[in-house]
Amino acid sequence: MTDHRDQATPAGDGPRDGFARTDDGVAVAYQRRGAGTPLVLLAGQANNHHWWDGVREDFHGARSTLTLDHRGTGASDKPLTGYSTRRFAEDVIAVLDALGVERADVYGTSMGGRVAQWVAARHPGRVRRLVLGCTSPGGPHAVERDAEVRRSLAHSDPRAARRALAELMYTPRWLADHPGPYRTLGDPDMPRHARHGHLTASNGHDAWDALPSIEAPTLILHGDEDRLTPPDNVPLLAARIPDARSHVFPGARHAYFEECREEAGALVRDFLD
Repeated sequence: MTDHRDQATPAGDGPRDGFARTDDGVAVAYQRRGAGTPLVLLAGQANNHHWWDGVREDFHGARSTLTLDHRGTGASDKPLTGYSTRRFAEDVIAVLDALGVERADVYGTSMGGRVAQWVAARHPGRVRRLVLGCTSPGGPHAVERDAEVRRSLAHSDPRAARRALAELMYTPRWLADHPGPYRTLGDPDMPRHARHGHLTASNGHDAWDALPSIEAPTLILHGDEDRLTPPDNVPLLAARIPDARSHVFPGARHAYFEECREEAGALVRDFLD
């Protein structure tokens, strides 16, 4: 019997869901929407493709959007091992290969931005333009979140930890006006080992030495009130990636792409066009 996850979906426009098989045997679920030049959207740590539900339609018209469930999330396999930002980047390439996409624009936020760094650095011919949001280069050169933030996320009460994460993602005004549900607070169905694997992958990221090899024109976006990934990482990335440009959203936190949806979407579309 043929496993449906081994069947590659032919290239083309229009909505389609499927699975790509990676070189280490993992089935990675993908979702393509819209028509036109593909824009790959990469979600944050411990999140599946629903991270982008609130904004992905803003990019349709001239382009299609291509999301995936990182291994360990959503409909993708959840192996016991094999979690790193480099490995996630190879999963992206496996999805592009399955769809017959030779070259795409790539937009990654948070851990997805770390993954996008490796996609662009290790596979320069596959990335036309690159957008990095609320992310960092990782390693000893990065500016990390402070101890207070770490303690709030490690709270013994899961409800308190979830509330702390929501307040790191969005401003109080946004939370008051948008009671939820929120798509960016993690995949609730992830097994514990996969959640730990994502944390290890994100904490272990260090692309500092690879960033100068990125050839794609790059746009860096961030909120100036982001405590989850401090905005001090923006000038580090901008100085390290050749000819990168950047924009910081006043008063925005980690999920700037939702809270500043109109402005952020327009900036990305203009950049890609």
